Amino acid sequence: MHPLLQKASIYADGLDHPECVAVHPDGSIWAGGEAGQVYRITDGGKKVEEVANTGGFVLGIAFSPGAGWLAVCDLGHKCVWRLDMGSHKLEKFATGAEGEHFNIPNYPVFDAAGNLYVSESGVFREVKGKIFKFTPSGQGQIWCHGPFNFANGMALGPDGNYLYVVASFLPGVERVAILPDGAAGERTLVCTLPETVPDGMAFDAAGNLYVSCYAPSKIFRVTPAHEVSVLIYDWDAHTLSNTTNIAFGGPGLSQLFCANLGRWHITRIDLETPGLPLPSHLKKD
Repeated sequence: MHPLLQKASIYADGLDHPECVAVHPDGSIWAGGEAGQVYRITDGGKKVEEVANTGGFVLGIAFSPGAGWLAVCDLGHKCVWRLDMGSHKLEKFATGAEGEHFNIPNYPVFDAAGNLYVSESGVFREVKGKIFKFTPSGQGQIWCHGPFNFANGMALGPDGNYLYVVASFLPGVERVAILPDGAAGERTLVCTLPETVPDGMAFDAAGNLYVSCYAPSKIFRVTPAHEVSVLIYDWDAHTLSNTTNIAFGGPGLSQLFCANLGRWHITRIDLETPGLPLPSHLKKD
């Protein structure tokens, strides 16, 4: 057993193969299901409630600054939904931009101004991934044409000057500079992760990047100097199972919550270094 597995546990069970996870500022954990479910998890993981359903396949999710709404990437409908936190009403936010429609809208990331970045994976086994960017009102553009080898999970860097992107079949992590005018700048390699399929990402407050893998069931830690080590590995894939997206939450953001596409639960890992606060923790929406 990997040493950190002793600090990992099943937080909530009974979900439909969750691909994604996000943490609301009120402490509730949110996740999606492969039949379009959007779940809210409360009461320390004991209460799992389906609050909406897209009728598609929910991939990545993210809360807006102030957490007034949840961006929901949907593989089945090839769109991004806007789920209002007050009414739990779903509205289509975007289906693409610049005359190009989403094929696999995979993961959303908000910046502090409320702009939304969305990774478009492209096509399996073809290098066609790119990144879209949308204003808070929904006006979109192709922000970075890539091409990425299956653009997947993303995360804003601690200083807000880079957008980090998982390229699942590279396999590894790249980053794109965010220029002062908001345009995409230089694209550089952060690390490669041979013989893995990386999927999700999250930063801690010390600037370390955590990269979760669909295969094998492993999470890496990448230091600010881009040194790679294994944070946790579950070789029999029961506590971590095809781990896709990850998000920090819990008291002081000291816990890492993991979605497991291969099973029916959300995993919680207790960590010593807290997570980096996201724009959703800001007071204004």
